[in-house]
Amino acid sequence: MITKTLFVRALTALDASTWSNTRGLYGISQHLDIELDGEVGHDGMLFDFGNVKPWAKGLIDQDADHTLIVPTLAEGVSVTDCPEGLSLRFTQPYAMEVRGPRQAFCLLPVAEITDEVMTQHFEKLLMRRLPPRVDAIRVKLRNEVIDGATYTYSHGLRHHTGNCQRIAHGHRSPLIIERNGERDTTLEAEWAEKLHDSYLAEEADLFDRPGRDMVFSYEAPQGKFRIRLPRQRVWLLPTPTTIEWIADWLARQIALESGDTIRVEAYEGINKGAIALHTPESARQPLVMPTLDTSREEVAGNEAS
Repeated sequence: MITKTLFVRALTALDASTWSNTRGLYGISQHLDIELDGEVGHDGMLFDFGNVKPWAKGLIDQDADHTLIVPTLAEGVSVTDCPEGLSLRFTQPYAMEVRGPRQAFCLLPVAEITDEVMTQHFEKLLMRRLPPRVDAIRVKLRNEVIDGATYTYSHGLRHHTGNCQRIAHGHRSPLIIERNGERDTTLEAEWAEKLHDSYLAEEADLFDRPGRDMVFSYEAPQGKFRIRLPRQRVWLLPTPTTIEWIADWLARQIALESGDTIRVEAYEGINKGAIALHTPESARQPLVMPTLDTSREEVAGNEAS
């Protein structure tokens, strides 16, 4: 028997949100690498590369991508059934409740979500459906190396027909801002700090403002969703929080505040995003929403709560 190892770097990108008893709700975007050990067949191969991605990526995406990843053994975390599917309540470092269909959550029986916890989880998941000749699997998660400002955010897109409709999924993203044609790293750092570990929400989804909290609720193709969290964690936008409109919102806000021409390159996770440019004059123009396109949501931007 001849044993070999295959590897695939950046097999997929994991975009999700998770809960931490120190940070609260925050978004993640990570590369996922995989190594496969096994026996080489008569065809000279261990496993056809063309089959690796559909097999591994399919299982991982269905399990955790665009979900809220929850450490169910963390102090102050509770999970109960509810009419929407599951209700998840958190108390530390602040109170939050999220409701939605079961597939919107990845529940892990641990006290803290770490890269080691997630890699072990994915390895066990993939080992359940091993391809022929494969004997062992190793998974590695790694953050994108970003030269400059970085922030994380969570959100949900009511009109999206895919998993982006889930009300508490998120991203880790770089932010590039140009002022009058020159990159401004000070503005980038300032806005990344403002947005870090935040929740971006659409005004139309605001259901209630009890006390110091905000409640957002909507019904999407996968079911009913609801989230309640402190208003100081929320940026309230007059449009859906797609990356197209997040970029537009940021460019508008910064152009109005600075009085300069602002170009924003905003990212939704790794290697994908949108560009928006505003002058102070264009930023003062009323926001005109496009006609609803049910095939894809295209919208974002305004003021912090």
